[in-house]
Parts: sequence; structure tokens; C-alpha cells
Amino acid sequence: MFRSAKTFVLLAALSGLLLFAGQAYGGSGGLVLMLGVAVVMNLVGYFKSDKIAIRMARAEPLDEQQHPRLVAMVRELSDKAGQPVPKLYLSPSPQLNAFATGRNPEHAAVCVNAGLLEALDERELRGVIGHELQHVYNRDILIGTVAAMIATAITFLARIAYFGAIFGGRGGRDGGNALGQLALVFLAPIAAMVIQLAVTRSRESLADRTGAELTGDPIGLASALRKLQAGSDDPARLRRGAVPAETSNAFAHLYITAPFGGRQAMAKLFSSHPPIEERVAALEQQARDMGLPDAPPNRYADPQWPTG
Repeated sequence: MFRSAKTFVLLAALSGLLLFAGQAYGGSGGLVLMLGVAVVMNLVGYFKSDKIAIRMARAEPLDEQQHPRLVAMVRELSDKAGQPVPKLYLSPSPQLNAFATGRNPEHAAVCVNAGLLEALDERELRGVIGHELQHVYNRDILIGTVAAMIATAITFLARIAYFGAIFGGRGGRDGGNALGQLALVFLAPIAAMVIQLAVTRSRESLADRTGAELTGDPIGLASALRKLQAGSDDPARLRRGAVPAETSNAFAHLYITAPFGGRQAMAKLFSSHPPIEERVAALEQQARDMGLPDAPPNRYADPQWPTG
């Protein structure tokens, strides 16, 4: 399911943090309560996240007659992967972006922005589609949703503990303690956010790599990422025509790049996506490893540097 040991470790840490938060606030009763909250929230996210994301993007089903080449591209790549063809949606947003959603390959959707279709050539669009399809096939949407839901539960519990402390409330009767609640109020939400963002960054890197394997063309995706970064840096395009999904932090992790550049100007630790420069460099290295003729030379190789 995970295709990445790092993701498993991060989710385990996030789940452990949730249980710690419940224990700190309400003892064993709080632990059981938070475990139940996590299960319910995960189930809701599992079955409803795709519909919510499509609605927040104001997307409509893609018209096959208007976009026959895109539809053919998605079908060809899905067949190559031996997976079901996802539903296709078009968002009216002029921003250069796209996302995938859905709990599994049988119930998945890929949504592209109108701005993306206008800006990318066919090779670049193929790279983006390969990336989004692999998000579906790697179960990244489900994993990201689970991480987000658990982090939200931890933050919600921290808020309860904070207001309880202000108004003289106490934790549970069988084990809540002041030190644990202090950590819960101030540290747990930050730790939850950092771990959640690490999960999404890890899955983005995996989708880049496996998407390039699917298309056989890492350079196509690298070129698309450069254009997406240029679009997010364009002052004339900034937030113009943005849909609710692009202005909400809750959906930022779904997109191939953080909307409007997201938190890329902040420390990497608090970014929902790896830096574009790192992603492009990794894809260029992948192209060199694949022996592709248009792979750029290694910018960090120095023929004067001793190798022995």
C-alpha cells in the first residue's frame, strides 16, 4: 500500500502522537476517545474526500469531444499501468495546476485546471498526467487524507485542552497530567503539522519518480514543473480566478505543486511540497540513469575533481 518505508514510519509517528494527545488530556479514556475519533474521521475521509475536492475545485466532467487527445493520453497511460481509467474533470481555474483524488483506482478522479491545458505542450501534459495517475495507483490520496485527518484531530484536542486550561478544566480522572497537557497544547499541533507535511512531501517525490517511470520521460515532467513554478511566480496570475480548493490549506497537498507557490518561501520543514528545484534535479538525474538522449549533463559533476 505504502511503497515507501518512510511513509509508514511517518504515519505511525502521527498515530502515536494522536494517542499521546488523548492520553495526556484524558488518561486511558482520552486515548480510547481519540482512537475512536481517528477511525471515524478516516472513514469519512475515505469515502467522501474525492467528492469534496471536486466540488471545492468547481470542476465539471471533462468533455471528451473537446479534449480527445487528453482523454486518449489518460487511457493509454492507465492501460500501460494495468489500472482502471479514472474519471476526468476540468476546473475553470486559470492557475497552472492539477490534482488527483479518490480512495482507490476504482473510485478515482483526475482534475486539471483550464490554465494548465493552455500553458503546457503535449509532452509536459503527459508528464503531469503520469504523476497524477501514480498518486492514484500508489494510494497517495488515501494516505494524505489519513495524515490530514489525524493531524486535525490532534489540533482539535489541543484546542479543547487550551480552553479547558483557561477556564479551569481538567483532563480525565485517570491519568491526565499538567506536563502532558502543556506539551499537548503547545507542541503536539506543531509536531502533527510537521509530520503530516513530511508525509505529503514524501508522496510527491514518489509520484514524480513513478510517474516518470510510467511515461518513460522524466524530462517532460521536469519541464512542466518549471512552467508551473513560473506560473505561481507570475504577479499577473497570482490568485486570479482561484477556486476554493486552491485558497484552502486543507487541499494544498492534493495539487501537483502548492497553489500560488504555497509555503515554498518558508522553511522546507513547513512546506507541503518538496522545492521545485529539488524535484527537477531528481527528475534530471532519473533521466540520466535511464540513459535518455535529452538528459541534461550533471550540473554538479566536475571532471577536475579527483574520483579516487
